[in-house]
Amino acid sequence: MLRGDLVDKAVGPVLEDPARLRAVRRLGLGARADVAFDRIADLVERLVDAPVALVTVLAADRQFLPGQVGLPEALASAREMPLTHSLSRHVLEAGRMLVVEDVRTDPVMRDNPAVHDLGAIAFAGVPLTDSDGHVLGTLAVMDREPRIWTRSEVALLVELGEICSSELRLRIAREIADEARRHAESAHDQLSLLGELTETLSATMDIDEALGRLGEMVAGRLADWCVVALAEPSGRVRHVSVAHFDPAHAPATARLARLAADAPREIKALMAAVQRASGPLRRDEADPKSLRTRMSTGEIAEIAERLGFASYLAAPITAPVGRRTVGVLMLVNGAERGVFGEAEEGTATEIGRRAGLAVDNSRLYGRQRHVAEVLQHSMLPELPDIPGIELHARYLPAQVGAAVGGDWYDAFLQPDGSVMLAVGDVSGHDIEAAATMGQVRNLVRGDAYGRDDEPGPLLAQLDRALHGLSMPAAATAVLTRLRRVGDGYDLTFANAGHPPPVLLRPDGEVEVWWETPEPLLGLLPRDDRSTHRRYVRPGSTLLLYTDGLVESPAQLIDDGIARLRKVLEGNATLPTDELCARLLSTVTRRDDDIALLVIRLT
Repeated sequence: MLRGDLVDKAVGPVLEDPARLRAVRRLGLGARADVAFDRIADLVERLVDAPVALVTVLAADRQFLPGQVGLPEALASAREMPLTHSLSRHVLEAGRMLVVEDVRTDPVMRDNPAVHDLGAIAFAGVPLTDSDGHVLGTLAVMDREPRIWTRSEVALLVELGEICSSELRLRIAREIADEARRHAESAHDQLSLLGELTETLSATMDIDEALGRLGEMVAGRLADWCVVALAEPSGRVRHVSVAHFDPAHAPATARLARLAADAPREIKALMAAVQRASGPLRRDEADPKSLRTRMSTGEIAEIAERLGFASYLAAPITAPVGRRTVGVLMLVNGAERGVFGEAEEGTATEIGRRAGLAVDNSRLYGRQRHVAEVLQHSMLPELPDIPGIELHARYLPAQVGAAVGGDWYDAFLQPDGSVMLAVGDVSGHDIEAAATMGQVRNLVRGDAYGRDDEPGPLLAQLDRALHGLSMPAAATAVLTRLRRVGDGYDLTFANAGHPPPVLLRPDGEVEVWWETPEPLLGLLPRDDRSTHRRYVRPGSTLLLYTDGLVESPAQLIDDGIARLRKVLEGNATLPTDELCARLLSTVTRRDDDIALLVIRLT
């Protein structure tokens, strides 16, 4: 069959067919040699006795040459040529084999630059097709003089063309299988990511910390980099964090987060766009240069372009109550990673939903914690102003739970001039423990006020009262009576299962007042509890505290007290508020409440 009667048509629609181009991409045959197709080209050159034999693959804008024999060196090394020089593109347009004895007489081919640049005079090309019939390329031969192609040569080309097509189909099938495997792995990875994110978001009630971790987990697994932004109900942008999978970009992402936080208009505009879209907003071809016209500062666009801004996916962070959009998760890819698909879109939507739930929980927890802290502090007394005695107290709730608990402190002046000091801990750190704590503290005050009993009998009476009034309380406590005697102080104390008092002497040495342990209050009532006595010199500082200051799951109480001793030693003149701050700074993890009472004697 001759090409002379073929009508010239625009090859664009056929060449740019999305299904055909998808098959070409799956081949992965670019501007490089392929051993299998080079062998076929060599076989064709010898069997047909043609100076040039080619296996071509036609992309949208160029022709690749994975197999070739006989091309001049520049093209032989480049393994590609522009479509202007391609004779095979006419095979693609025709969808069938073309055999031309002299292209100079062909109305369509005669103006092709290949005639002059490559000396292509005679041409024969067989279409190479995929399983759906799309022409992906050709098996072609060229001669540098007019030639009548024989029937046996044409039949040989057709047969070898079928072999080439079978190889292409096999490679496409293998790539489709690999794609299915990658999609399955991606789906598994995304499910794993969602599980890890849920655990991360529920591990802390600090929403800024949670959203920062969210971005770090998403970057690299779902996108090259991402932006997480959160707005308050008032519309104020409350949080912006940026994360990139490459740690080398950490300075740039930190700078971008600061710039975005200082330019809330862009964040609000993105949130509004997502709201209007009623779901994720996806752009497969993002132009980084367009950012310069939309950003209030050019540095934002500059950093985004440097990080890679070829495609993006913006998903709403949606609060479950009222389905309000409270923030946005923006995933961004550079050119190398490719565009986002439906799987990533679904995962991003689910991440936004779970992040919105975490935001709602955090805000609810914050309101409850604030109420609880106000309640707790309202139940703790104001310390009296006593000449010669400086009192300083601190209370810190546990970082988990309801932010209230059973830890307490107290100090009050007796009619005889002595001072009662107490620190205790009712088991638990919740509302019930706080309510019980208030009752226990009031029982201590009511029972001890106006009486000159020593601390041991007072705690024994408190024990009897807890049982007699059927109060479900188990508590530790240290109760101390302090009297001025001459130039110093007579100090008596009783300890019901509580950490020992610690004294910082004027010379900077530290005493830990260990005594034989006695049971907690509220277990089995005791008729007698011990009273211990110490003489304390002016300039000393007494420390009463609860076990949250010295205990943790990974540490014994002895280790915690050794840590306190190290902080106290040599600091007898340190102001009491600074001393408190130093003691509390040694606690790295607050699994329990802390009550701390510091008494400086002058």
